[in-house]
Formats: sequence, C-alpha cells, structure tokens
Amino acid sequence: MRIALFQMTAGVDPAVNAQAIVGAIAEARGLGADILFTPEMSGFLDRDKDRSAVTVRTETEDMVLKAVRAAAKEQGLWVQLGSLAILNGAGPKRSNRSYLIDDQGEVRAHYDKIHLFDVDLPTGESWRESNSYEGGETPVLAQTPWGKLGLTICYDLRFPDLFCALSNGGADFVAVPAAFTVPTGEAHWHVLLRARAIEGAMFVIATGQVGTHEDGRQTYGHSLVIDPWGTVLLDAGDKPGLYIVDLPLERLADVRARIPVLQHRKPIGAVLQS
Repeated sequence: MRIALFQMTAGVDPAVNAQAIVGAIAEARGLGADILFTPEMSGFLDRDKDRSAVTVRTETEDMVLKAVRAAAKEQGLWVQLGSLAILNGAGPKRSNRSYLIDDQGEVRAHYDKIHLFDVDLPTGESWRESNSYEGGETPVLAQTPWGKLGLTICYDLRFPDLFCALSNGGADFVAVPAAFTVPTGEAHWHVLLRARAIEGAMFVIATGQVGTHEDGRQTYGHSLVIDPWGTVLLDAGDKPGLYIVDLPLERLADVRARIPVLQHRKPIGAVLQS
C-alpha cells in the first residue's frame, strides 16, 4: 500500500487551498499512491471568526469538498480529506469534519471531531474551539481496499479511549490530521502518536499543517507515519510538500502475533476507592 501525505500551509482562501490539494492529488497519483492524506482544516485555516464566517459553507456547498471529490474521481485516487469547517444547517456553529473519499469521488465516511481544543497556553496563546464548533459524538471506522481506517482529528490524539474503541472495532490504520501548535508539537506530537500506534497495534498516519499561516498562527508540521511496532516510517519535518511512503502491511499480523494486546485487552470497571 503506497500512501501520500500532503503537508500544507493552508491559508484563508478556500479556492487557493482547493487548487493546492487538487494538484497534490494529481502528483500523488503520478507517483503511484493509492490514497492521499491531508491535514486538519485543509479548506481554510483562519482564527478570525468574522472573516471565516463569510467563507464557511454547508457540506453540499463547500467548494473544497466538491473539488477534491472531482479530482479523486478523475485521478482514480482515494483521499482522506483531513478536515473541513462545515456549517450545520441554520445554526451559527460548525463541525470540524473529516472525510474519506473513494477513487470514484464518493464519500465513504465522515467523522466530526469529538474532543474540542479549549485551552490557555503558557505562551499566551488562547484557543476556544467550542466558541465556533460543535463536537461530534461517535467514533467512525471505514472499510478500504487495504483494511479498516479509523478517523480522528488533532486534539483527539490525547484521548486514548477513542483509539481503543477504534482498535477494538478492528482498525488497521488510524488517520490523525492535525494543526498542532509548535510548543505542543515539540513536546508531545511524536510520543503520543507512537503510543497510539503501539497500544492499538495499528498504523498511525498523521498529516499536519506546517509553518506560518496567513492568520498569524504557526503550526508544527512533522507529519508522521508510524507502524504497529511504533517505528517511524516517515517524518516530514518542517517543510510543506508531498511525501510518499510504502506501508508494509504484513507488519500488522507480525506485531499482533508477537504482542497480542488486542486479544488480552479487558474492559475496566470502576476504580476501587480505599
């Protein structure tokens, strides 16, 4: 299985970002990839709520989703579109929604980010994702020609119960599209992703935003592909671009036989207080 990761520096204009993703789809197909992964907020990255309110659309109207579906069909390539900001009906709040699109341009699955990032950082940065977004409620697994793919988004990475639910459901791969800040990325990105891969005996494919964005934020990059043993197969560093890696699918059975954590996992009851 050959995968492509598009590490990008998304701006505030969906048309520009859509053009970049469509170009990456064509390039990935030319390099023999089976599926392309993009970061969280591939459509636009803009912390100016008033400006982005003019940009955000419903699912049926979103130009990036339309363009990616058309390009996936034209190129015959699967695409895991990391996430888009999607308006839900007439309400003011949005969903941070991830999509799996097949090689015919059909949406096979979508997932709304469950864990929203509300935090004040020591750097002085303050993020309140819940001011603009509604959280999802349901984990999502999707069947692909290569195995089952679990969908997560960014801050979900810090909640192992979600990854446990996906691995219990038979996940062979988990996508973690992200827009990690630089301080939290430097501290936690690699160790958390490797832990999730090892705990679940599955591949983790984490595509990140990178660099300085039009809205002033800085993201960490270092898109990673990690095998079920915790070995880093790809680290894309701090530059935007398209990155290709071949997944050794035989590692799934090998690792699960050597350390059968999925067979040994047991439900945990209430904590005994003494």
